[in-house]
Amino acid sequence: MTKSHLLAGLAAFALVSTPALAQKTPEAIAEAALKKAPVFDGHNDVPWELRGSVGNVINDFDFNDTTKPKPDGTVMHTDIQRLRKGHVGAQFWSVYVPSNTNEQQAVQQTIEQVDVAKRLIARYPNDLGFARTSAELESQMKAGKVAGMLGAEGGQSIGSSLAVLRELYGMGVRYMTLTHGKTTPWADSATDAPQHDGLTDFGKQVVREMNRLGMIVDLSHVSEATMKDALEVSHAPVMFSHSGVRGVNDHPRNVPDSVLPAVKANGGVVMVVLYAAFLDPKLREHGLSRTAEKARLDARYVGDPDAAAAALKAWDVANPAPQTPIGLAADHIDYLKQAIGVDHIGIGGDYDGMDATPVGLEDVTGYPRLFAELARRGYTQAELEKISSGNMMRVLKAVEAYAASQKGQPPIETPVAK
Repeated sequence: MTKSHLLAGLAAFALVSTPALAQKTPEAIAEAALKKAPVFDGHNDVPWELRGSVGNVINDFDFNDTTKPKPDGTVMHTDIQRLRKGHVGAQFWSVYVPSNTNEQQAVQQTIEQVDVAKRLIARYPNDLGFARTSAELESQMKAGKVAGMLGAEGGQSIGSSLAVLRELYGMGVRYMTLTHGKTTPWADSATDAPQHDGLTDFGKQVVREMNRLGMIVDLSHVSEATMKDALEVSHAPVMFSHSGVRGVNDHPRNVPDSVLPAVKANGGVVMVVLYAAFLDPKLREHGLSRTAEKARLDARYVGDPDAAAAALKAWDVANPAPQTPIGLAADHIDYLKQAIGVDHIGIGGDYDGMDATPVGLEDVTGYPRLFAELARRGYTQAELEKISSGNMMRVLKAVEAYAASQKGQPPIETPVAK
C-alpha cells in the first residue's frame, strides 16, 4: 500500500468515526433539553417556609441567596440564583396551609399565603413573574424570568364554599389540591380515615366549577377513591402536582396502577415528586420501623417521656435512615413512561416542603442531574422537553381551552348557611 493510499484510508476512517466520537453526552442532552424547555415545576413550598421562618415579613428577606443556615441549622432549598442554576423556567408556588377543622381560619391563612407569594414575586421584577394564563407564563419565560403561578394545597382552603373557590381563582390561584393530609367535609385524603368513599356530591360540584373556571384539579394527597371520582367527573385534564407511583414505592400518597389508565385517557399529567420518603421503599420501611419502635418505647417508658426520647435517639443512631439514590426518582419516571407514556409525566419537586431528598437532588439545582440520568437511560431530547415543561404546558392550555368553551355557563350555585 502506498503512502497516499494509507492517508486516504485514514481520512475515510476519520469521516466515518467523527459522528460517533461527537455523540452528545447525557449531560449535554439534558442541558440542550433544559435550555430549550426549562423546568415547569409543579410544587414548591417557599410561601409556607416564609410563614414559618419569618412570619411572612419579607421586606428585608433576601431571596437572591438563601443558603445561609437558619437558626435551626437547616437551609432553604430555593432561591433565585439556584432556580437559575437548576434551569427552572416556571414554578407553581404552593399557597399551602395546614389541614384543620376550622375552615374559616384556613381560608384566611390561604389568602395570607397568596399575598406573601405575590409580594415576593413583585420584589424581584427582573427575575420573577406572576402569571395568570399560559400566554403570560410563556411570555415571561421567553423574557428570561422564572414565571410563577399559584396552587392551593388542600380543599380546606375554600371553606366548603364555591364562592371562595371562585374568589381564589380571581386572586390568581390556578390549581387546587382537593385535600392535604386530612379528609375534608367533601373529599377523602390518602392519609386519613375515609369518610365519603371518594367525593361527596358537593365535592363533584367543586370539580365541575374548577373546570368551568379554568382551575386545574390536582389529585396529589387524595385517596384512590377520590382520584377515580374526580377523573370520572372532570372534563379537563387533571394533574398530580407532586406524587410518585405505588408500583415503585407502595406509599398511600402515590398513584396506584388502577388509576393510571384513567389519567392517560383524561390527558392528565403525573408530576414526579422528589421527596425521598415517597420515592424510596427502603426509606418507607425504615420509617415504619421507627414508628413501631417509638410506640414500643412510649409504652415501655409510660410516665417517663425523657427516657423514651433518649431511647429513641439511641435507636436513630443505631439505625440511620438509608440514603436515596437519584436513580429512584428516574425509576418512577420510567414506570410512568412504560405504563401511560412520556406525554403524561412532569416534575413536582416539593422543595422547601420536605425534609429528605435523594442524593444529588438536595435543592432546586439538581434538575440537570436528574435529566442527565434520564438521558443516560435512553430518553431523547424531545422526551426530556416534554417531561420538563411541555406536558404541563399542554395540560394548562387544555384546561384554559375547556374553560373558554364554557363561557356561557353560569356559576354553579349552592346555598350558603343562613
